Amino acid sequence: MRKALFILHDHVKDMVYPPALYQTISEQVDVYAPSQMPDVMQTSPDLLNDMEILFSSWTCPTIDEAFLALASNLKIVFYGAGSVKRVVTEAFWQRGVRITHAANANGVLVAQFTVGQILMSLKGVWSYMQQTKSERGFDKDRGYPGLSRSRVGIIGLGFIGRHVCNLLKPFDLEILVYDPYVDQQTASTLGVTLVDLETLFAESHVVSLHAPWTPETEGMIRSVHFEAMMPKSTFINTARGALVNEQEMIAVLQKRPDVYALLDVTHPEPPAKESALYGMPNVMLTPHIAGAIEPRETQTMGEAMLDELRRYLNNEPLQWEITKAQLTTMA
Repeated sequence: MRKALFILHDHVKDMVYPPALYQTISEQVDVYAPSQMPDVMQTSPDLLNDMEILFSSWTCPTIDEAFLALASNLKIVFYGAGSVKRVVTEAFWQRGVRITHAANANGVLVAQFTVGQILMSLKGVWSYMQQTKSERGFDKDRGYPGLSRSRVGIIGLGFIGRHVCNLLKPFDLEILVYDPYVDQQTASTLGVTLVDLETLFAESHVVSLHAPWTPETEGMIRSVHFEAMMPKSTFINTARGALVNEQEMIAVLQKRPDVYALLDVTHPEPPAKESALYGMPNVMLTPHIAGAIEPRETQTMGEAMLDELRRYLNNEPLQWEITKAQLTTMA
């Protein structure tokens, strides 16, 4: 049997690869040693010698030249989490090691969370909730767009952005998309309209950010975009906080209490204790919960890696393998 090792913190292993799933994987490959902590290079370096298959998730060590010198037989990494940018290195790619990940499983949850926020935003739920409590009564004449023939803007048409678009299909909504890597044919297939970033902000009742964090996208959302937003519109960020120029966003939102921002991510996370975000009534902060955080959610990422393992053992194409070229446009 192929020799495999789990390297990650114990609490993460229990979340992503709970006992029953761990046992199922162990029946497919030879897990020849107990799960190791990320500092395995210091504590048990000899264990890495025989490892062909590495199972991990959050807290995976960076697989650099020093790691690979010890793990001379490593062929593939099954990464039961999202972004692999912290894990891989140039030495990793040069050695020809393969990697597959569970961003798809996590992304489904992010998309579902986002769609819930979009629908609530179109109905003006956040404002109504605050107003009802402060005035101790109901006033529904607020002018929010509602769920019929409103426009939703999606920034970034990767896996999550596309899934959001698909989940919104049953609703009577127009979807605007900004993504410089998407062609007209793809947009037509998805039933969305490609626009530039400025048009998207100016014409959308809700804007949802799903672009990756790259040098090109860092700080891409500026004050000019928030200033252009429609009355009683909403900005949603479940991507990365660094994509937004936070101070410019704050300055505009302080002048425009009709515009709401739903921020599941910030930069840094959490915001500094003195950040104005905490005290702004039109900013809703959640602690990066859109993706998998509960055991029944996190286990889906481990299950995705089990499916990939079976494909690998059967010499079938992997569904979620990442190449070096693909990584340049991924989160």
